[in-house]
Amino acid sequence: MPLNLKGRSLLTLKDYTQEEIGYLLELSRDLKAKKRMGIKGDLLVGKNIVLLFEKTSTRTRCAFEVAAFDEGANVTFLTNSQMGKKESVEDTAKVLGRFYDGIEFRGFKQETVELLARHSGVPVWNGLTDMYHPTQILADFLTIMENVPKPLREVKLVYAGDARNNVANSLMIGAAKMGMDFVAVAPKQLYPDADLIKEMQELAETNGGKVTVTDDIESGVKDADVIYTDVWVSMGEEDQFEERIKLLGPYQVNMEMLKKTGNDNVIFLHCLPAFHDLETETGMEVFQKFKIKEMEVTDEVFRSRHSKVFDEAENRMHTIKAVMCATLSL
Repeated sequence: MPLNLKGRSLLTLKDYTQEEIGYLLELSRDLKAKKRMGIKGDLLVGKNIVLLFEKTSTRTRCAFEVAAFDEGANVTFLTNSQMGKKESVEDTAKVLGRFYDGIEFRGFKQETVELLARHSGVPVWNGLTDMYHPTQILADFLTIMENVPKPLREVKLVYAGDARNNVANSLMIGAAKMGMDFVAVAPKQLYPDADLIKEMQELAETNGGKVTVTDDIESGVKDADVIYTDVWVSMGEEDQFEERIKLLGPYQVNMEMLKKTGNDNVIFLHCLPAFHDLETETGMEVFQKFKIKEMEVTDEVFRSRHSKVFDEAENRMHTIKAVMCATLSL
């Protein structure tokens, strides 16, 4: 049943109920089906949207732009604003709110996107901050729904790697909201924030799910339906490669890990970009310095039948479209 999300921002999935997340996922499926059938959308006709970027992007920018254009909106891509330099975030928000119907922010501080939402007077969508990446998780869950033949509440989702980054935080929140069995498998030094773990464990329990954090790979991945990972070093942490390689080497997603699940149909997800070969400048630099050809995932897994990473990447567009339509028009 449709829910009224008009005028709402999406800063973190903490602010959305299980029913609201489920509605956005169902709307995403509907909009995806219409696009596949060539049905032109008009839900955002006359709307103006600004994409405010501090960090580089492929999927987030392209997903927002194509989704907006599909539904008839106009888009401004803004990377050279005065925000934080000659103008405060508050003042920038008040200006942009006069020009635009919605604001997307991709940057460093969660505080920034919250200030934009507080002062702009229009819906603000978090395209990634240091703490959360909510639009990514909607795409992840849509991909799981399409590839795992059971409802989300029966899915075991395992995140392997740096479990205190924005993607891991948001996966844990989303899984707790939807009553899933979520496991973060990571070295103890890279566990999520203890307060967040406790909060999400309590939330998961009320929703019939479970949140577990462990450094034991074998028990953590057993019976997994989904194995998920992300880069070992996030943007802005490039000086930490040596330490992360030592810590996270044992948590690399490889065929041995997939076999430990005991599930021949386990799927692999990654928010991308992924360092699975030497076809990138960063990958080659790491190889020359540390002599490793693959990092968080092996090329074998990345290219295998288990990998749904490009379905997942496409679903960024459909889920972001659902968020914009639900908060601006429906």
